[in-house]
Amino acid sequence: MVFNFDWWFDSAFRERIFEAKRRCALGHYPDLDPEKAEKDRKYKKFFDELEARTIVYLRDGFSYEIKDIIQSPTTSTLTFECMAADEAYKVGCFVVTVPFEDIVRVEVFAVHPREKPEDMPSIKGFASVQPPPPPKRAEERPARTESSE
Repeated sequence: MVFNFDWWFDSAFRERIFEAKRRCALGHYPDLDPEKAEKDRKYKKFFDELEARTIVYLRDGFSYEIKDIIQSPTTSTLTFECMAADEAYKVGCFVVTVPFEDIVRVEVFAVHPREKPEDMPSIKGFASVQPPPPPKRAEERPARTESSE
């Protein structure tokens, strides 16, 4: 799948958000006929209250949660405000620009505010990645001596 300018700003992205919310609401009201669900007052109220989280995964292994997409004049990159995961970054605004061809996967998660898990996974796309420390060198072994026996 190509996550190009049209995918984000035409209708495909909005359709993914709508579909995530629709499926979440239908899961909450499993007895409703999906074709008639939008006419049900309780379903509609629940649907309208749903929140959607969007997470983008990049070719380099980083991932970001989108807080708000920023319309820019270029059609080769996506610019968005990132949802800060680290406390140190929550005092400001973190804006990310990535080439569309670097986006390999997009996830949309719909949830009702009353049903949010207490421990939401944090997406740390901009946190520094610390490689594991190099293994400690084994102590040099003394040279093995052959006995003359």
